[in-house]
Amino acid sequence: MMVFSVRKPAWKVQEEITAHSSSVSSLVLGKSSGRLLATGGEDCRVNIWSVNKPNCIMSLTGHTTPVESVKINTNEELIVAGSQSGSIRIWDLEAAKILRTLMGHKANICSLDFHPFGGFVASGSMDTNIKVRPSLPFIYGHESAVRCLRFSPDGKWLASSSDDHTVKLWDLAAGKIMFEFAGHTGPVNMVEFHPNEYLLASGSSDRMIRFWDLEKFQVVSCIEEEATPARCVLFNPDGCCLFAGCQDALRVYGWEPERCFDVVPVSWSKVADLSICNNQLIGVSFSQSVVSSFVVDLNRVTRSGSGLQGLIRDDRPPAQQLPPTGSSLRRIYERPSTACSKPQRVKHNSESERRSPSSEDDREEKESTAEIQNPEDYQEIFQPKNSITRTPPHKSEPFPAPPEDGDLAEIVDEEAVSQIRKGHDTMCVVLTSRHKNLDTVRAVWNTGDIKTSVDSAVAINDLSVVVDLLNIVNQKASLWKLDLCTVILPQIEKLLQSKYESYVQTGCTSLKLILQRFLPLITDILAAPPSVGVDISREERLHKCRLCYKQLKNISNVIKNKSGLSGRHGSAFRELHLLMAVLE
Repeated sequence: MMVFSVRKPAWKVQEEITAHSSSVSSLVLGKSSGRLLATGGEDCRVNIWSVNKPNCIMSLTGHTTPVESVKINTNEELIVAGSQSGSIRIWDLEAAKILRTLMGHKANICSLDFHPFGGFVASGSMDTNIKVRPSLPFIYGHESAVRCLRFSPDGKWLASSSDDHTVKLWDLAAGKIMFEFAGHTGPVNMVEFHPNEYLLASGSSDRMIRFWDLEKFQVVSCIEEEATPARCVLFNPDGCCLFAGCQDALRVYGWEPERCFDVVPVSWSKVADLSICNNQLIGVSFSQSVVSSFVVDLNRVTRSGSGLQGLIRDDRPPAQQLPPTGSSLRRIYERPSTACSKPQRVKHNSESERRSPSSEDDREEKESTAEIQNPEDYQEIFQPKNSITRTPPHKSEPFPAPPEDGDLAEIVDEEAVSQIRKGHDTMCVVLTSRHKNLDTVRAVWNTGDIKTSVDSAVAINDLSVVVDLLNIVNQKASLWKLDLCTVILPQIEKLLQSKYESYVQTGCTSLKLILQRFLPLITDILAAPPSVGVDISREERLHKCRLCYKQLKNISNVIKNKSGLSGRHGSAFRELHLLMAVLE
């Protein structure tokens, strides 16, 4: 008698929705929560959904051609969408409004990605070019359409794949290519960084998934799909395996040596994106105007072990077999422990970012809207009450309750009072002096002369007063002028080298605002040919730009030296280093 073992299905259909009035042309999942879905359609709209609900939360308009690429940022608070015409729009999901319109590409936008902790957006197009906004120049290097872009977990590199069969790795700070990986024999449709190690995976129409070592710049292993190429790939959060979304199946791979740990049949047909949350894998697919979501229980999926041994190459001698996947075999990313502040939401006026006011695209930007279709879901997801963070929750489980019994020794009242009194008199003297200085600055501020009030704060020669003033000015970008920059930049250089964390943070925030608002203007003016005749206002502006440029060059040396630091300030310095790359 023969006994058959039947495996209980590990997946289920979560939801089916009619996403657009016409065909869906792109979609993406939020990677933090796994519950947020954005779709782009041939109706030129971007719609926002909750994966487990059939109702549209928000509809974003403004594009006049089909939306062919969408991406949600790490915090699930911003979304960027690229169209068939080459225009790109960024929306704030909480404020339900458009932030920025980016121009420059001459053909379809094929891929987009947000920097993991900085205010950058990378775009790849059928015009073969890559652009990293807001201030880095075009990256040229591919010979065909750029199909996929990914920032590395530490934010230092950008990987790109193309129809020219290559994968390229770019150094963002240097603005040049680090290495070109060749080996695929068909268009490379996807790239994905390992979450921890210097490892990159790429998938191609040649039905091969290749793993690349980013230290030795060589192939680690290759896996050939059985029938059809993978449509999307995603590393497990701990890096133990790679999930590949294939035609009607989820395949789980290891790479050292190459092997298949598991194959889960899933009827998702042409799956387009994957996300993981609460040990569940969410997959989404689309057909015409209908989007379907699927949930796979990863508790019932094999992610390590011997796997299906048929994938291990037979021609490799046993002595060369590598340790199992999951052990750290190569360098680990120095990922910042805390993300820096979210991008300043200002629109850039440089020619590379926006066309003249009379252009069709600028008129489209004014007409862009964010229509809230479901206020209840919108309030729940993007503006939750009694919550520190407004983004969808990363985990559905409640936070662990604090322990009932504390182990700390009780402090008697006398000891507590003694600790409080330490340094009290000295602090009172410091705060009294600081209050008097701030009253002096406020008296000038009330006259409406911001420049003179900043001058008076600088003249007091007390960095704490400068910090207090900058913390106010930073909240209103419209207060910043070139005159203000010439006075503040030397103070920022001092703040960045301070031993006080709050001073450093304020300096980073002010410098980032100046770079985003004025650096394109400064470089454009300095690069412009001399004017004919006498133009006093232009000469004054040119003098201010030269002075700011000189001060920024001095600060760039400080930034470069500190960009290797770890923690929150390290990530902020690395972002500033990228913004200042045009000065080098």
